[in-house]
Amino acid sequence: MVSKSLFLLAASMFALSAAVAAPPAENAKKPVGAAVGPVASQQAALGADKPQIGTFGFDEAGMDRSVAPGDDFYAFANGTWTKVTEIPADRSNYGAFAVLDDLSVSRTRGILDAAAKDPNSKIGALYTSFMDEDAIEAKGFDPIKSDIAAIKGIGSKSDYARALGLALRNGVRGPIAAYVSLDDKDPDRPTIQVAQSGLGLPDRDYYLKTDAPIVAARKAYVDYLTQLFSLTGEPNGAARAQAIVDFEGRLAQIHWTRVESRDSDKTYNVWTRADFDKNAPGFDWAAYLGAAGLNGDNHYLVAQPSAVIASAKLIADAPLPLLKDYLLAHTIDEAAPWLSRRFVDANFGFEGTTLSGTPQNQARWKRGVDLVKNAMGEDVGQAYVAKYFPPETKAAADRLVKNIIAAMDRRLQTLAWMDPATRQQARAKLAAFTPKIGYPDHWRDYSGLTVARDDLYGNVKRSNEFDWQYGLSKLGKPADRREWGMTPMEINAYANPVWNEIVFPAAILQPPFFDPHADPAVNYGGIGAVIGHELSHHFDDQGRKYDKTGRLTDWWTPQDVTRFTALTDKLVKEYDAYEPLPGMHVQGALTLGENMADLAGLTVALDAYHASLNGKPAPVIDGMTGDQRFYLGWAQVWRRSYREANLRQRLLTDPHSPSVQRTWIVRNLQPWYDAYKPVPTAKMYLTPEQRVLVW
Repeated sequence: MVSKSLFLLAASMFALSAAVAAPPAENAKKPVGAAVGPVASQQAALGADKPQIGTFGFDEAGMDRSVAPGDDFYAFANGTWTKVTEIPADRSNYGAFAVLDDLSVSRTRGILDAAAKDPNSKIGALYTSFMDEDAIEAKGFDPIKSDIAAIKGIGSKSDYARALGLALRNGVRGPIAAYVSLDDKDPDRPTIQVAQSGLGLPDRDYYLKTDAPIVAARKAYVDYLTQLFSLTGEPNGAARAQAIVDFEGRLAQIHWTRVESRDSDKTYNVWTRADFDKNAPGFDWAAYLGAAGLNGDNHYLVAQPSAVIASAKLIADAPLPLLKDYLLAHTIDEAAPWLSRRFVDANFGFEGTTLSGTPQNQARWKRGVDLVKNAMGEDVGQAYVAKYFPPETKAAADRLVKNIIAAMDRRLQTLAWMDPATRQQARAKLAAFTPKIGYPDHWRDYSGLTVARDDLYGNVKRSNEFDWQYGLSKLGKPADRREWGMTPMEINAYANPVWNEIVFPAAILQPPFFDPHADPAVNYGGIGAVIGHELSHHFDDQGRKYDKTGRLTDWWTPQDVTRFTALTDKLVKEYDAYEPLPGMHVQGALTLGENMADLAGLTVALDAYHASLNGKPAPVIDGMTGDQRFYLGWAQVWRRSYREANLRQRLLTDPHSPSVQRTWIVRNLQPWYDAYKPVPTAKMYLTPEQRVLVW
């Protein structure tokens, strides 16, 4: 899907990081054997094939040894890198994820440049249509004139509801969103999800808070919408834009918070088709769902019922001209990246510079790569995997995953806070677990998608419609568990509790996360901890609500929940205390799942590393023990610098803590204290009673 909106494969997915792209779209929601021995290719590599980074897989030159590891482990591991590395002009943040993303995008460009020369290549045709800037410039905003005319022709609230349903097909989400997802209590049943939506700013807090930067962002949003109206020849743009932002402010007031929306139980609400008319009157649900192709079912999941009900009332009470302006503005905004330069620059000036602090848009070829990757990712992915993901890398990653799973199983057998009966079910869930590594076993078919070399906006619309129809085609059929929610080129990973799986695309299985020729300690501290992170999501405060089949059900005892919550409450308070920007703290409740996953991932990965040594001592390399190198591997993958606007947006919206604070999770782990021996007066030092020991 190439629109700026994000619809997920499943109702609940926990991604590793929002490191490369902006924070997720509003309210977007993964046989155990004995420990496997060391990865042979890794052990041999230290004396044979050279790691890509440093002498053993870690960038020692990026350290700042003037900082005591107990005062700031992030600065100790990454301080010099932070001082000497500038954020590129086309980035809102920069670090290990971005470095790999640059590599992935560059490799994909080579694939698309070659495909563009093939007259029969669809990915080549799509890339060509984006790169032909002269043709796009000549068309101005002609490609969206028919969309504008259709919105202007709306004559009633029923027509408006129908227009909102049609807009969904092109990635434009109105005050209410609907899409095909999975049923959390019936994991093999695709169903229809309905949720709150419709904010042009990143989060409800951007409408409700009075901090000076937030107020400035609201004003900039009004200016941006005014500019869009001006570019399309619409009169009285400033007044109309202000009215739209005021309307969205009323939407924001009724929206659930992100903390509320991450609760899998509270967001699971079954409605019949008749319930919409009864519970949320004032909105023509038949017209809306019918236009979207979602009116033929009698089983819907409503994520935030009170917000959906209140949104229907807001639409009923709002004047039709205002509602039409709202839809018009969002339609132009969604189309802007695919139109002439004036639209592209206006869109980037607001979304890139104002909201994220990025001074310069990415080169056109990079944006073209992103377009094709999002529209036809698995077609590109086949070529990418064949060229850049050798079988030996996949085999090494598979073996490491088995080590991590085995270590998790050993942990589950001994958890003091988990009742024996619950531990037994937890181990059964782990035994039923599915890891997906590298790329899909089954590739998606894009033969039904029409692509023209001279019609960029038409290609985008057809791609969105194609993807929408793909979702509709799932209804009434068993879910296809072979599907992936990411392409092989993405620098990310995710846990999908509804299918009891973790997914690691090929592109993240590279240094600094994973290098078959690096010291195993660094690999376990890097990709090993990341694998453990995703694996543990299935047992965190939300993932633990899903059983071994992926069904949302309560399989913990009340005593388990009480003991578990007592521990996680401590972690919430720990992260609430962090203040990355003056007056802005990490939201401990919002980031709880990810912080817990970091804690568990490191714990399990260290166990797996120790088991891989088969009772032998780890070698000392460059004066560092194995455990010291393990934690440096963790710190290295999280090195990252942010622009202030981007960090502010993340603190308001991102379920992941900033990279510095993610690295600091080590202060809870006794093996880190054993490895680095911080003094009790060190800034990061926690007494044993203060440390959060969940796993």
